[in-house]
This record gives sequence, C-alpha cells and structure tokens, in this order.
Amino acid sequence: MRLATLVTNTDFSDFATARPLDDVKFARLIGEVRPAWEVSAYWVCKDVFPEEVTAFDGVMITGSPASVSEGTPWMKRLEELIRQLIESEVPLFGACFGHQIIAQALGVPLICNPCGWVHGAVEVSRVQRTPWSGSNASFALYGSHIEQVSALPAEAVRLFESPGCPIAGFGIGNTVFTIQHHPEMTRDFISDLIAEYADHVGPDVTEIARRSVAEAQVDRKAFAEEIAAFFEQGAR
Repeated sequence: MRLATLVTNTDFSDFATARPLDDVKFARLIGEVRPAWEVSAYWVCKDVFPEEVTAFDGVMITGSPASVSEGTPWMKRLEELIRQLIESEVPLFGACFGHQIIAQALGVPLICNPCGWVHGAVEVSRVQRTPWSGSNASFALYGSHIEQVSALPAEAVRLFESPGCPIAGFGIGNTVFTIQHHPEMTRDFISDLIAEYADHVGPDVTEIARRSVAEAQVDRKAFAEEIAAFFEQGAR
C-alpha cells in the first residue's frame, strides 16, 4: 500500500522543530502496524500538494494548531482536493484538523467546544461499527482542541463520541474515516505539549491534562490498526 500524508501543521517553532514533525509521526503510526507500507508526505500548509493524489491507495490529513475557519488559500485548495478525493473514492483519513476540514469541505462549519479546551488523554466511545472496526468498544487517545465539528456531513455516519464532543469521528462509506483526536501523538509528545501550552490554556486545564496523561494507557496501536484496516477495506 502507498499512502500520502497531507501535512497541515503550521507550527514551526523551536518547540515543534525539536521533536518529530507530523510527517514522521504519521509514518511511524502506520509503520507500527504495516511496516512494509510506503508513506509519502506533502506539506500542503506550505502549498506543496501532490501532483496525482489519486495515484495513492489512501490519503491522511494531519492535525494543526491553525483553525479551519481561517479559510487561507492553502486550506481552500485542500478543501477542493478533499472533494476530489471523495468523488474519486480514494480512502481518506483525517485526524483533528483533518477531521474538521473534511467536514467543512462537505459544508459543515465548526463550533467552539461548549466545555472549553479538550487537552490530554480522552476516552473515545464507539457509536457505530464499520467493516474495518476492531474489537474495541472505546479508545483512550490523546487530544488537544477547542473547536469541533457542528454536525454530520451529508451521507456521513457518526462513529465516535467523547466527553463534550458528540461527533468525535465520522465515516462515509468506505471512503472517509475521521477522528477528532490524535492517534499519532506519543506520551512524551503530549506531556511536552501540555507544558508548552500551560500559559495558553490556563492552570486548571493544564492540571486536568497532566493527571489524565499520568492515569491513561492509550490505545495507539489498536487505533492504528483500524486506520490500516480502513485503507485495506477501501482498496477492495
């Protein structure tokens, strides 16, 4: 299998560049369960897009500190590409920003989470099973967001929910699979991110996040297996 990662993460701070960037994070995530697969990265946030994205067996869209609602030129171009991929039935997975921009490309706006920041380890419950679902009824995943999808796109089904986030993931046939949270993040990275964001999100959110990470055993590999199974299902 040959996948493309469309990198949307606009953080090029010293904090970000001192750690693996999202091109590496997503390749490692897939590599944990399908080490023979080829994963190529395109920095769409720098306006670097693949010439023939439909030549790939599947596409992943990463997270980002940017807001989908900003509507920058590269985001508009990405939305057009998302609609092209769906029309061409190229399997498309999106995480966090990726989940949100897929929804927006299909006409669904974002809203602010009424409960404020979601930060740290999150319990994600399965609402509906798919042909690529594993045995987990729920997943512990890392997350960091304050915006979320406001409704389901047309023809989409709700796959996951999490506290304060009723649409934590959705699917469209065998073509679209999304999650609001971050299966690519490691414990070391989220711990560093919590420290980095402490002033931004405030002491209460920071303390809850630290405690959640200390107590949780995330289901990274199990969710990576679902992503891989989704691409395999879409290729049939």
